[in-house]
Amino acid sequence: MSQLSYARYGKDNIRLYKREIDEKTGTQSVVEMTVCILLEGDIDTSYTQADNSVVVATDTQKQTCYILAKQNPITPPELFAAIVGTHFIETYSHIHAAHVKIIQHRWTRMEVDGKPHPHSFLRDGEEVRVVESVTREGEGISIRSKIEKLLVLKSTGSAFYGFHRDEYTQLGETWDRILSTEVEAGWKWKLFKNLAEVKSVVPKFDQAWQSSREITLKTFATDASASVQNTMYKMCDQILAAIPLVEAVDYSLPNKHYFEIDLSWHKGLKNTGKDATVYAPQSNPNGLIQCTVTRKEPKARL
Repeated sequence: MSQLSYARYGKDNIRLYKREIDEKTGTQSVVEMTVCILLEGDIDTSYTQADNSVVVATDTQKQTCYILAKQNPITPPELFAAIVGTHFIETYSHIHAAHVKIIQHRWTRMEVDGKPHPHSFLRDGEEVRVVESVTREGEGISIRSKIEKLLVLKSTGSAFYGFHRDEYTQLGETWDRILSTEVEAGWKWKLFKNLAEVKSVVPKFDQAWQSSREITLKTFATDASASVQNTMYKMCDQILAAIPLVEAVDYSLPNKHYFEIDLSWHKGLKNTGKDATVYAPQSNPNGLIQCTVTRKEPKARL
């Protein structure tokens, strides 16, 4: 005999764009996002007995997303994710959990003749802002915010030495290297009881995204990095200190390697060590370093 042990379904890759106009100035703002909705609940019979009566069609989910975007603010994305998730568990009695993922794409206002243009934008990088939320009936709303695809590089100020060596080790130690990575950083908020509680802290979502981004960039640039591991821990520690409502911070940082090229074969041309100026960017394999840092539990009083 078999049994259904996991069931979740929904609509992925819902492309959504919203334009808003300041009535006083005529200045326009735009937001573009990709939304994924997945529902859980009393839906087993749709799988096991071909009973579609329990299925909220994925097209219905898509249309609902557009209607809610028209009727509500979609920024910050944490708020919109909570609005969407709450709608599904409150509207359908047999749906008990709604998973919503939002990827907010980057549009930056253009400057023309030194002034912000009222309705023109550019995409100045592939960086995205991501929100992953779960609204669960009777439990609350969990939200994790993220920065993804933020590509950074510094040409010096990074070292890697003193690591374990054995018969399998070929890598040499270095006290000065190029450090480059594509940042994926996330921070998990405390559990919110309901949508009203999410709405009560709306300004903090944008503030947290801005603080986390600034901490990431400043620490990356200024830290005399002994390792990616140590640098990313410093980032996590600072974000926890800056955002009291955050319970955990995580980073995933792949190494983007740049290797020296020995050109001594050509007339003794020096291009290694202190003489290195030309490098070969590498695609793979690459190092991948990850960590999660949480708040330390207070010691119990005796």
